[in-house]
Amino acid sequence: MTTTPKSMDAIMALCKRRGFVYQASEIYGGINGFWDYGPLGAQLKKNLRDAWWQDMIMNPAWGRKGPNGERVRCVPLETCIIQHPKVWAASGHVGGFNDPMVDCRETKMRYRADHLRLVHATNERKSGRFFAFIENDPDTLESALKKLGKYVRRDMGQGDTEILEFSALDMEEELPRVVGPHAKEAGTLTPPRQFNLMFHSYTGATAGEDDKVYLRPETAQGIFVQFKNVVDTTRVKIPFGIGNTGRSFRNEVTPRNFTFRSREFEQAELEFFCHPDESQDWYRFWRDFRMEWWKSIGLAGENLILREHDKDELSHYSVGTSDVEYRFPFTAPGFGELEGIAHRGCFDLTQHQQHSNAKLDYFDTTRGETLPNGGKKGERYIPHCIEPAAGLDRGALALLCEAYTRDDSRPSPEFLKLNPRVAPIKAAVFPLVDKDGMPEIAERLTDELFARFGRGGFIESDAKQSIGKRYARMDEAGCPFCFTIDGETLKDQSVTCRDRDSGTQQRIALDQVKVFLGEKLGM
Repeated sequence: MTTTPKSMDAIMALCKRRGFVYQASEIYGGINGFWDYGPLGAQLKKNLRDAWWQDMIMNPAWGRKGPNGERVRCVPLETCIIQHPKVWAASGHVGGFNDPMVDCRETKMRYRADHLRLVHATNERKSGRFFAFIENDPDTLESALKKLGKYVRRDMGQGDTEILEFSALDMEEELPRVVGPHAKEAGTLTPPRQFNLMFHSYTGATAGEDDKVYLRPETAQGIFVQFKNVVDTTRVKIPFGIGNTGRSFRNEVTPRNFTFRSREFEQAELEFFCHPDESQDWYRFWRDFRMEWWKSIGLAGENLILREHDKDELSHYSVGTSDVEYRFPFTAPGFGELEGIAHRGCFDLTQHQQHSNAKLDYFDTTRGETLPNGGKKGERYIPHCIEPAAGLDRGALALLCEAYTRDDSRPSPEFLKLNPRVAPIKAAVFPLVDKDGMPEIAERLTDELFARFGRGGFIESDAKQSIGKRYARMDEAGCPFCFTIDGETLKDQSVTCRDRDSGTQQRIALDQVKVFLGEKLGM
């Protein structure tokens, strides 16, 4: 099996060929930063979403007890994409959700300044040109190096080039000498200016400024503004979590790297509310569990790390933040963020309480002084919040990248080693030939498996082409097991079971296929 770095081009080609991911509006040339999921991709992401929903809301932390010694409790919520505009003023998104951007007057392209890097010849720093490329974009780096080599008219060996951060330059002096990532001439980039990342729209028929609304850039704020309603209408008590999944929108200046940085994406977020004195314990609890969870669904290994933020990285309100990061092919040897676990303190509830004049504190009857009758006086406080916030699109992409395997010793070298829990096709049933009663047996077995396992994915049945080609299609789709009805089935009521990862085959009794598959899938 090859050990060379995985090719993002090969992964993207497989995603298109097998119906995982399509470019949105592809027949019209596509639209940058937007992606559609095909039949297998939609089911893969649904399985990922369902796994998160089950393990974070319905049976949070796999039924473990939390730092307080009690079973963790969470409840679900579904909130609107469009919220009152004051929600985003209170959260700081209207005033502070900005990225520095630069425009290229030559190509009319736009870039995030903090994603641009510059390369130049070491001995040309004072008077020579700088060539810009986009961070973690090998194509623009290669282009910049080629332009640099042509400019100085010699090969640029090791030690002859230097890479700088774009933001470190004196814009007044250096910009006239910078060649943009896709430009031919120097001096075409504008100075950075702030650009708000929120999409806006209008409600009603007048479409005036008073009707301006925003598409949410995150799902979290909908939870915070419904905190009081959840407390008042359910029997939940601190500590508890509120979780939801849904679409969010960010008008990214430079969407790139396939589905990693998109303008429309799906999040899975939990806001876990607790007493301030217990918040650090809960932060560590969720940080460690989220890392363990990603490992459990197929990302175990050296490509997954947990990185604690340095103090200078923290948001002004954050007490602590950790990122679960994955080494994508386009970030290697570095990592890209998969999920952030943030200790947000009481910032969000406090902000919304101040801006809305609604009381969002919590009266805790289990705390305070002990009364003569043995009860508690109670304590009123604004809860602290721990937020594990995952990106489902990035999660699905990480699963595909990790699962992509090339083994040139196999007849069909590409396959996806997807964890059975998230695999979009749970099993395939093939009649070896389309005659002699084999299709009828295959149809009955397919119906049985679909009734038992169909809620978690497809049960495929296919009688066309050679059995090798049918196996290859299922390997590329990530199907973990194939069951073949053959001549032996007609004699002894057994079937051939083929394992995707090893390619090995074994005989299983026809009436035991359902039991076997249930054990393998954990369903």
